[in-house]
Amino acid sequence: MDWDKLRIFHAVADAGSLTHAGDTLHLSQSAVSRQVRALEESLNTTLFHRHARGLILTEQGELLFEATRSMSKRLDAAAARIRDSEEEVFGELRVTTTLGFGTLWLAPRLHKLYELYPDLNIDLMLEEKVLDLPMREADAAIRMKEPSQADLIRKRLMSVRIRLFATQAYIDKHGAPESIDDLTNHRLIYQRTESIQVGASSSLTHTLLANEIPSRLMVNNYFGVLQAVLHDLGIGVLPDYVVEEHPELVRVLPDIESDDVPVYLAYPEELRHSKRIQAFRDFVQEEIIDYRKHLREISG
Repeated sequence: MDWDKLRIFHAVADAGSLTHAGDTLHLSQSAVSRQVRALEESLNTTLFHRHARGLILTEQGELLFEATRSMSKRLDAAAARIRDSEEEVFGELRVTTTLGFGTLWLAPRLHKLYELYPDLNIDLMLEEKVLDLPMREADAAIRMKEPSQADLIRKRLMSVRIRLFATQAYIDKHGAPESIDDLTNHRLIYQRTESIQVGASSSLTHTLLANEIPSRLMVNNYFGVLQAVLHDLGIGVLPDYVVEEHPELVRVLPDIESDDVPVYLAYPEELRHSKRIQAFRDFVQEEIIDYRKHLREISG
């Protein structure tokens, strides 16, 4: 198949519009249309259903788009490796992690990375979904469980524990529970237990909910849980790293906590020698060292 026609097809399928694809490719709509029709004729099939609101891929079009998407990611990977042969750290680095860890721990520290490498651009993708690193949905990931793919380099960064916290203002008003049974007199705030990456949090939350706590607030990420707790709404089930930035939080029922939650840095084997990956890895490891030191100082 003609590579140029495939490139144009991919742009159209990605944009869902001849006009938008033409803008991206700097081609006229008619030129894009001619190339797509020529590709359809060469394959003797229809790749798009055409309607007034745009284009929809046919079943055959979906098959081809899956192939061109894979090709595009591999070409991006090759281009990244070529760029990374340079000594300087520059360009885009796509990092994925959970919304809670990315918002509460990683993002507040990124200014230090930019100070070291001002030509580096971070695309921070915060979501509970585990993105596919070998397929280059991201360059690097910080995950709350050990990655399962065999072709990834992984490094355990640290462990966190899920604990119970409230503000001093909330405790002054409602009192502190002295046992797990006392939680029935409080509102429990927790991350939805279907979370993909933090099984230890779900286990602890299920244990707490077994006490039939009548007042509950369920949120789909730790950032939302933290905001509710900071506004004195109840007792939150939160990772211990939130304490560093929010000393106003008081630990509740200190004997209750999750098992260790491992935190891993992972990236594809093919990016082992990437200067950008090395810079990010070293930055995160240095921040982990400083974080642990600060926690020791806080705990006395």
